[in-house]
Amino acid sequence: MAILVPQCLARLMLILLLIGVSNAQLSSNFYSSSCPNLLSIIRTAVNSAVSSDSRMGASLLRLHFHDCFVAGCDASVLLDDTANFTGEKTAGPNNNSLRGFEVIDNIKTQVEAACPGVVSCADMLT
Repeated sequence: MAILVPQCLARLMLILLLIGVSNAQLSSNFYSSSCPNLLSIIRTAVNSAVSSDSRMGASLLRLHFHDCFVAGCDASVLLDDTANFTGEKTAGPNNNSLRGFEVIDNIKTQVEAACPGVVSCADMLT
């Protein structure tokens, strides 16, 4: 009987894990109707940035890594400091270490011009 309890718990955990994974709502065409040129805008801006600085692709990947593995993919690494808040951008481990913020700012400006108020920075960074 004692052996069955761990087996049952293991099976239950596996089932719960599979339910969580199979219920994902991500889609590569999420913005296809609300901002149809989004991927083209992002691709053009990133290609331009990488053409100007060959290390920028790696820098953007590192920016994504630092955003997602600190507190989830929420673009919190893009927040500027205020009088009452120190953002992740200038936090000790990131200060003078992360680059590519100007590329994200440029993309956000272009996306806002094409689709105002539709796409979040978190979606552009991920």
